Parts: sequence; structure tokens; C-alpha cells
Amino acid sequence: MLRSTPVRHFVDPSLAVAALRATPERLTADLEFLGLLFESMVIRDLRVYAQAADAQVFHYREKEGLEVDAVVEAADGRWAAFEVKLGERWVEDGAKNPRKLARRMAHSDHDKPSALAVIVPGGYGYSGPEDVGVIPIGALGP
Repeated sequence: MLRSTPVRHFVDPSLAVAALRATPERLTADLEFLGLLFESMVIRDLRVYAQAADAQVFHYREKEGLEVDAVVEAADGRWAAFEVKLGERWVEDGAKNPRKLARRMAHSDHDKPSALAVIVPGGYGYSGPEDVGVIPIGALGP
């Protein structure tokens, strides 16, 4: 069963940083908060690029616990699933839920994802195990 409660993100996470007068030291001292800000920034970017491509960005969450940070769906039904993680050490953990979602949707060729990936702040992009990519935010684009 899908949950329909919307997930809210800042239009621009830098507004929260400015309002809180957060310094780099304060942000890195609270990785959970920094992760939420980074996720909001990634979702903002994905929405901008998706809109340019006539696509939409959704948050996927089931009552049973499966959750994926972003599912981008094109007008023709193609889709991709993304998790957002604050660093390389969380990539494998982040890849689990997009993989689970892909397995649940694998009823036909049309239901297979165009891409599965974990979006991280920096580093190199690459294809990981089971074709789950790792994408640095700087590599996102239309």
C-alpha cells in the first residue's frame, strides 16, 4: 500500500542555511540536518531538469517501509529511481531501496527502470553493482 502524505522540501535550501546563520562547522557537526539540506537541494535540481524534459519527480513510500527519495517519471512512462546520500560510505546502503523498487515493478519490460542511482555530493560517477549508478550532484543535468 502506498502512502499519500506529501514530502516537503525547501525551494532553495540555502534560505534555511542563511536563516539559521549556519556556518560550515555547524553544518558538518550535524550530519543529519546537512543530509536533509543536501536532499532538498538534489530534489530541487531534479525537479528543474525533469520539468525541462516534460517529466515529474515523486517521492515513493509504502506503508510497509520501502522508501525511495526520488522517482522521476517521463510523460511516456519511463522512470528512474534515485536515493540521495551525503557521502560515498553510504552508497551501498542507498542502492538497496531503488533495487527493491525495481524488483517490485519488474512485471513487464515497460515497468523496468531506465536508471537506478545514488546521488552524492562529489567524487566520480560510476556504475555500481547491479547497474546502480553513483552520480555526483555536479554531473546532474538535462
